[in-house]
Amino acid sequence: MKIAGVIPVRLRKILNLAGCMITLSIPSTAPAQLVSFSKQDLIDYTAQNPFDRLPDGRPRVPDDMIERARGLSAEEVWAVLQQKGVNNQYADEFQVLHPGKTLVGRAFTVQFMPLRSDVDDIAQAKAKARGIARLMNQTAIDMLQPGDVLVVDLFGKKVNGTIVGDNLFYYVMKATHGGGLVVDGSIRDLDGISEIEMPAYFRHVDPTPIGNVMLTGINIPLRIGGVTVMPGDLVFGDREGVYFIPPQAVKDILDRADEIHIHDEWTKKKFDEGKYKSSEIYGSPSDPKLLKEYQEYLKKRLEEIQKQRSSK
Repeated sequence: MKIAGVIPVRLRKILNLAGCMITLSIPSTAPAQLVSFSKQDLIDYTAQNPFDRLPDGRPRVPDDMIERARGLSAEEVWAVLQQKGVNNQYADEFQVLHPGKTLVGRAFTVQFMPLRSDVDDIAQAKAKARGIARLMNQTAIDMLQPGDVLVVDLFGKKVNGTIVGDNLFYYVMKATHGGGLVVDGSIRDLDGISEIEMPAYFRHVDPTPIGNVMLTGINIPLRIGGVTVMPGDLVFGDREGVYFIPPQAVKDILDRADEIHIHDEWTKKKFDEGKYKSSEIYGSPSDPKLLKEYQEYLKKRLEEIQKQRSSK
C-alpha cells in the first residue's frame, strides 16, 4: 500500500542500505539476480509505462520507437522533458567512444559499491547456496538481452573500476545486438574496444581489471551523475551526453521531433530563397500568410511521414 509522503517499506530498505545485499532472489527469467526490484516492484514503480513489459518486468519500449529515436537530437529530448517537468535526466562529462554513433536502447541497470568484506561474504555465500559460483560483473553481463543498454554505477571509480575490457565489451555488443554501455566508472583495452562498433560512454580508461568492489544490485534505481535511472528507461546518447527517458515520455518526444524536423526543414528552405530576414521566419513566421504556408507544409509532411511508416 502506498501512502502519500511515506516511502514504501521495500524501497526504504534499498535507499537506507544504499544497495547493500538484502536478499538473493532467483526469478525464472533472471537466474542470477541479487538485490533487485521484483517483477511486481518494477511494475509498481514504473506504473506510468504505456508499453508491454520484458519478462523481468522492465518497460519494453517498442523496437520501432527505438529505431525512430536514432534520429533524435539532444535538444529535442530536452525540450519535451522540460515541458513535462522531468528535469534531472541528463548526464554528461563522459568520454564518448564513437561520437558519431547514436546510442539508443532500454536501460539494464547494475550497481557496484566499494568492497566491504562482511557484507560481501554474506552475499557471496547466499549466491553460492543458489548455484551462483560468484557475484561479479559477468553475473549481470550474462543477463543482457537484445535492445539493452548496460548502465553501470561504479561510483566514478578509475583504478579497478573497469566494467569491461575488449572481450567482454564484444560480448555485450553481441548480447544486446549493439545496444551500448554507459558506465560511471572505467573501461580498459581502449584500442581493442575502439574497433568494436558499439556506442559507449565512460568516465575513465585504466589498464587494471575490476576489483575491490562488490556487486550490490541488478535492475534497481541508479544514480548516474545527477540522474535517477530506472530499469527500462529509454537511453539516448549523442556526442553531447546521455539522456535517460521515462517510457511514458517517449512517444511525445518522438512525435514532437517530427514537428521540429519539419519546422527546421521549412525554415531552411525559406532562408535559401534569400527573401527574408531570420526574424521574419525563425522561430515562427511573423507574417500571417507565411504562417499559413508553414502550417500547410507541416500538415502535408506529417501525413507523408505517417504514410511512409505505415507502409513498412
